[in-house]
Amino acid sequence: MKNRFLSFIWALALATMSVAAWADDDIKNTEFNPITTGVNSLSIIPDARGASMGDLGAATDPDANSQFWNPSKYAFAYSAAGVSLSYTPWLRKIVNDIYLANLAGYMKIGSNDNQAVSASLRYFSLGEIQMTSGGNDVMGTINPFEMAIDLGYSRKLSEKFSMGVALRYIYSDLGYGGDYNDNDQSKGASAFAADISGYYTTFPVIGRNECQWSLGFNLSNIGSKISYNGGNNPAFLPANLRVGTAFTFPLADYHNLTLSLDANKLMVPAKPRADDYLNEDGTPNAEAYGQAEQDWKDKSSISGMFDSFSDDPLKRITYSLGAEYAYNQQFFLRGGYYYESKYNGDRQYFGLGAGFSLNVIRLDAAYMIATAQNSPLDQTLRFTLSFDMDGIKSLFGR
Repeated sequence: MKNRFLSFIWALALATMSVAAWADDDIKNTEFNPITTGVNSLSIIPDARGASMGDLGAATDPDANSQFWNPSKYAFAYSAAGVSLSYTPWLRKIVNDIYLANLAGYMKIGSNDNQAVSASLRYFSLGEIQMTSGGNDVMGTINPFEMAIDLGYSRKLSEKFSMGVALRYIYSDLGYGGDYNDNDQSKGASAFAADISGYYTTFPVIGRNECQWSLGFNLSNIGSKISYNGGNNPAFLPANLRVGTAFTFPLADYHNLTLSLDANKLMVPAKPRADDYLNEDGTPNAEAYGQAEQDWKDKSSISGMFDSFSDDPLKRITYSLGAEYAYNQQFFLRGGYYYESKYNGDRQYFGLGAGFSLNVIRLDAAYMIATAQNSPLDQTLRFTLSFDMDGIKSLFGR
């Protein structure tokens, strides 16, 4: 039963990769080697705005969801405070009770409008899973989940540049009690991580139009490893480097268009493959592979971040290209494209979305269209509801 449960968990993790890559035997048997991490849910895009532009947000205008993309953007937020709630039904083509919920917000502090504190709570539910015995008798149900709590601080270091940090507590409960598995138990696991980010924005004048050009980066999930069985076989957290740029220019009065580009790289070393450790006659070299695998397990998370650059980094980078049209900052249309190499998972999909904003509230929605028809990510929906605290104050005349 333990193997059956773990197989289910790994199936969900692998489902975030396109099965098209697995269908190509040449890729599978030569260079196909997706990076595996613990707490995969930390990499799922939480909000509809970023998802609709192809999963990007390192350098876009700050909003309440910047905690995930780039916390340093909060220092340039236009409103004194904001909060958002996002909901994503996940892998809905496979199951109907897995979802990601995300609550995020910020508040400007200080008298110079140059600092902000922020926080977020994300909860990923794997739904309800029935535990069965060897005879397929139902022994009970479990509700595995993963969650993360963030606290962040950002500050302007100049009129055009800010930096931010975020601290994160991670808890992953994929466990099942001994009542369902004799004396073998798996307990919830926890870990700590931190983010370091930066954001630069300027307003060049092109022709007669004042435009906005921004750059941003976020190095996230720098922290400890996570293990579900007392320290044995610890897994790397999905440490990640995201860099991006965004350029906004006016089309006419009240009409703006923003073009954005993000590049994203997991700062985790790839696990050794048995096919890469062969004797001269082509037979498996179990000793060499076993040593390489043990060295990979013993590697610290910080060493793993540096070693990740030696693992064919160009194939490990994913790209997101997106656009956002805004009318009077009240109505938004968005689109984008996400690309990942076929050697690293082959996830490729389009994002579409729209948003509508009043003084107090904004509603955003996103829809994902995968290029592979059999992709479990196809038809993914996201919804985000945001509240502007300045708008609420003005509504009550304060």
